Amino acid sequence: MRIDPGRARTLLENLQHVAEKVNAAKGNRPVRLIAVSKLKPATDILALHHPPSSDQSDSSKGPTRPHHFDFGENYAQELTEKAGLLPRTIRWHMIGALQTNKCKALAESVPNLFCVASVDSAKKADALNKGRKACLEPDDSDRRLRILVQVNTSGEESKSGVSPDSDELLNLCRHIHSDAESPHLRLAGLMTIGAIARSRAAAEGEENEDFVKLRDVRSQVAKALEIPEDELALSMGMSADFEAALGMGSDEVRVGTGIFGERPPKDQARVV
Repeated sequence: MRIDPGRARTLLENLQHVAEKVNAAKGNRPVRLIAVSKLKPATDILALHHPPSSDQSDSSKGPTRPHHFDFGENYAQELTEKAGLLPRTIRWHMIGALQTNKCKALAESVPNLFCVASVDSAKKADALNKGRKACLEPDDSDRRLRILVQVNTSGEESKSGVSPDSDELLNLCRHIHSDAESPHLRLAGLMTIGAIARSRAAAEGEENEDFVKLRDVRSQVAKALEIPEDELALSMGMSADFEAALGMGSDEVRVGTGIFGERPPKDQARVV
């Protein structure tokens, strides 16, 4: 694939700008920055993962070493298509709502699927576990798929996720954490999207109730599973509120428009 040098420079500058903000807000903690590339072409991703040198725009002639590794997608089909075109060194994050009947195929067809951050049922976890098992090579049977349980902290009907106050949440976390029930999965933490109004308020300096709730839920889950809290990552914060999320202890943030710019309508988006 041919990378446009001008577009690559813009993307790299945007990424650097966001990374500087992340570094300023995170303190001394390690934080994962996920570049949300949904509805953006594969060349945009390649430009950030394998930036072209100053005198070459054709990545086939020998790109520089990888620059950014973590990319997030919202649609299973789009992620699968991009993964088939791009280097296996990319760490793919499925961050959008995922239908149960698409879980096994996604985990089976994308060996470098690093994390699924939108799991809200045991059925989805079971399907992902089967898919992961099917794609493993004999020598990497211990390479578990990271799972974040999505928590609907805002209580909005339009949002996916498990209710933070339900028995279902703890049962799901136990199910994923169990070596017997989910041997190819690892409970990596909790994720929330939260209410837009609360995100806007957080960007203006107010404490985000959704972020507070997710921290409280992590404490409850860690206590119930008898594991240290720091073994469960918090994934909260997007382009509009990631600095506030980092201030509340988020371990990863998901930034799309801040890096890639405005997205096209879904029916006009092209992978290639």
